[in-house]
Amino acid sequence: MLRLLMAAVAAIYLAAGASAQDWAKAALEKSPRHGEWVELKHNDRKLKAFVVFPEVSKKATTVLVIHEIFGLSDWVRLMADDLAAAGYIAIAPDLLSGTAPGGGGTDEFKSGDAVRKAIMTLPPDQITADLKASLEHVATLPASNGKVAVAGFCWGGTQAFRFAANSEKLKASFPFYGSAPTDLKVLERIQCPVHGFYGGNDNRINSTLDKTSEQMKAAGKKFEPVLYDQAGHGFMRAGQAPDASEPNKKGRKDAIARLTKLLEGL
Repeated sequence: MLRLLMAAVAAIYLAAGASAQDWAKAALEKSPRHGEWVELKHNDRKLKAFVVFPEVSKKATTVLVIHEIFGLSDWVRLMADDLAAAGYIAIAPDLLSGTAPGGGGTDEFKSGDAVRKAIMTLPPDQITADLKASLEHVATLPASNGKVAVAGFCWGGTQAFRFAANSEKLKASFPFYGSAPTDLKVLERIQCPVHGFYGGNDNRINSTLDKTSEQMKAAGKKFEPVLYDQAGHGFMRAGQAPDASEPNKKGRKDAIARLTKLLEGL
């Protein structure tokens, strides 16, 4: 009887985890925009990426979307679709491509914990090469105007900041609640403005912002961090969920407005 009870509890937890972002998947499936999977090849590596196109009459600016520590989830693809709804081509690469036990990407890992562990072992040079391949793909699409910005969330926010120091082709970097490189020599390589988005109740990240601001100023670089009052870490995802708190919903709304305004100005 005890074993049956434990099995039932385990099943409930597994079901809850599996359905945690069913709302994102459902919203994505209802999107009227054209989304497609592409396979990008560079060196000996194959990279899977999701691309979404806006319904516009002219060439569009593109946004490279870097996923959270949870990998290329349905929500990240929905975020790419949201950017397309605002008029931008979006590409979201699965940086875990080829790293799962079966040779696949995010979808082939058996648990969120396995995904997080795998992401933390990704070689920095491989991440940079994957992002450059993604940038080259969208920048040269017939529907693209050649302008590319990068936006990353959580772990991806850290990578968006770092990628600004590794690509001279970016027009802007938008790190969402990610940390910055701490090496001044790395920051000195940045050639585009960096506009940060941070939850007000996320002091793990926010406690590093003063130092980042000082270092970016010393390097002669533009860094504009904005904190969204009482929003938590991950407020862009949490603020879109059916059970979103008011601070997270407001933070997301205000952040989207700021992001689209900045993109319009590129």
